[in-house]
Amino acid sequence: MISQQAKESIERIFFHSACTRLPIDSGDACEITALDAQQAHCALASHIVVLTISSITFRFLLVLHFDDDKATRDYYLRDSEERSLSEALMEVGNLCCGAINQKMVEFFPDLGMSTPYQLSGACVPHLTELKPDYLAAFRLSVGANVQLGATLCVCASAPVDFVAHVNEAEESSGELELF
Repeated sequence: MISQQAKESIERIFFHSACTRLPIDSGDACEITALDAQQAHCALASHIVVLTISSITFRFLLVLHFDDDKATRDYYLRDSEERSLSEALMEVGNLCCGAINQKMVEFFPDLGMSTPYQLSGACVPHLTELKPDYLAAFRLSVGANVQLGATLCVCASAPVDFVAHVNEAEESSGELELF
C-alpha cells in the first residue's frame, strides 16, 4: 500500500533529518548505511528509543538503536550527570522525528507525534508482528566514534503515495512549533 516513490521519499526525509538533528555539533558527520533484510530483523543495539508519527492513513515508527557505551555517553551527555543517556537520545530523537514530521506535514496535514519511549533492543524482531508495509534498517556513524542504528517502520491503512524533495540547504534551528 506504500508506493516505491513514497518509500524513497521517506528515506530522503529521514536521511536529511538524521544528518541535521542527530549530531550534537553541526560540524560532525552523520554517515548512514542501509542494511539488508536479514540485518533489519535483528537488534542493532541493546536499547531502543521509539518515536511515532501517526496520520489517518499510516503510522510511522522511527526506532533509534543505541548501546550504553562510553563513546555514546561521552558524545551525547558531555559530562552531564543531570540526565541519562536514554533521556538524551529521546531528546535528540525527538528533534529528528520532529524534522521528519515537519517535512511530511506538507503532504499529510493530519499528523501527530507521540512522546518518545525506551524499550529493550530485544523488541526489534517483533516489529514484523505489526505487518508493516515498509521496513528498513540503517547503521549510523555520528561524529568520530558513535554508532547508532535506525529502523523505519510504516504501517498503512490506505494507499500512501507522495514525492518529497529535500533541499539540502533547508535547515531549521530547532524552534518550537506552536499549535
